[in-house]
Amino acid sequence: MPSIHFITQGCSANQADSEIMWGILKEKGFSFSDNEDNADIVVINSCTVKGPTLSFFRKKMKELEGKDKKIIVAGCIPQSNRNFEHLNGHSLVGTFQVDRIGEAVKQTLEGNKIVLLEKENKPRLNLPKTRLNPLIEIVPILQGCLSSCTFCKTKHARGNAFSHSPEAIVRHISWAAREGAKEIWLTSQDNSVYGLDFGIVGKEKMNLAKLLEQICAIPRDFMIRVGMANPKYILPMLDELITSFKHKKVYKFLHVPLQSGSNKVLEDMKRGYTTEDYALIIKRFKEEIPEITISTDIICGFPTETREDFEKTVALIKATRPDVINISKFWPMQGTPAARMKQIEGSERKRRTAEMVKLHTKMALENNKNWIGWKGKVLMTEKGKHGTLKGRNFAYKQIIADGEESLLGKQAGCRIVGCGRFDLRGDLSAAFLN
Repeated sequence: MPSIHFITQGCSANQADSEIMWGILKEKGFSFSDNEDNADIVVINSCTVKGPTLSFFRKKMKELEGKDKKIIVAGCIPQSNRNFEHLNGHSLVGTFQVDRIGEAVKQTLEGNKIVLLEKENKPRLNLPKTRLNPLIEIVPILQGCLSSCTFCKTKHARGNAFSHSPEAIVRHISWAAREGAKEIWLTSQDNSVYGLDFGIVGKEKMNLAKLLEQICAIPRDFMIRVGMANPKYILPMLDELITSFKHKKVYKFLHVPLQSGSNKVLEDMKRGYTTEDYALIIKRFKEEIPEITISTDIICGFPTETREDFEKTVALIKATRPDVINISKFWPMQGTPAARMKQIEGSERKRRTAEMVKLHTKMALENNKNWIGWKGKVLMTEKGKHGTLKGRNFAYKQIIADGEESLLGKQAGCRIVGCGRFDLRGDLSAAFLN
């Protein structure tokens, strides 16, 4: 049977799509190769979020074409721009057609080029799936979003919000938990809009907070990580969402993108919220859950961002002190309104990005030092380097410690004895909990 090699770029939603495609192909009897050179066909599940991901895609496609490999390009690049360079002459599978990967592989192996880019909203949960990490189940709770951000190309690929039913999500997570998953990632382009496309369900509207309640009621042992949620849609359910986050099964981890500390820039981005909205959400969550881990996103050098605007971003970051900042240098994405704006000089974008990275590096280390001496349970989910294990505590802080593989999938007693900028260093022993 021919072998297949997967290359997955981008977010956890893309990773979940790759796991579905992998599962479908495995069920059809295909084998898989860790080495692209030994594979009969290469599937690239592509991403359009950042310039560097596009650069990697171009470079990798040139390499594969030079090796005369049979290639299927899946994901956001073909879905958002069929005429993108390097797509011509290859089979294409869009973000709406991942369930047809078997058909694409069969046709491509036979020397045909197939294009599957139809936009069809259809359920993708409970399809065959192979988890790359057997302890972590990635669950796309919806496809697309309700925003129209001027810098974003992903909307072109994923479309408007299409939420999966709460019944399907609960059924899927119940299955994953029975199969041994201990960590559930709820992912999408914007988790905060979950259920808003349903209208009224019963006597009340469905939303992310209500979905969390239903998931937490599943009588299985697992932890839930809630992915990115837009401030605009968090605000109407703020109290309800805080309550749902207090459940013992939910990691105290909140990913709320700021993007800019300037209201003028946020308006130009068409984000739909203000800096005051963002600050209120962070303030309320920290008041109710003091040890919560805050993650945010920042874009440096958006076309209309002045130096004063950037300084406002720096000031707000210093005031709210997020633990994780996903920092992006602005990159004009073809076909977006922001790409048509007058651009800031590249050297200035690079300078602002470097400043933000420096601030985050300093702040992340300071925040992590506050955890030294903490004692508690850590869910161990993967092997690290040099005989170490990696895990997460209740606040989703990554902890690295020496430990036996037998601890994987289990809650281990831990004491934090050190830290770096991006993780904590732990000593594992149940005795530390006494």
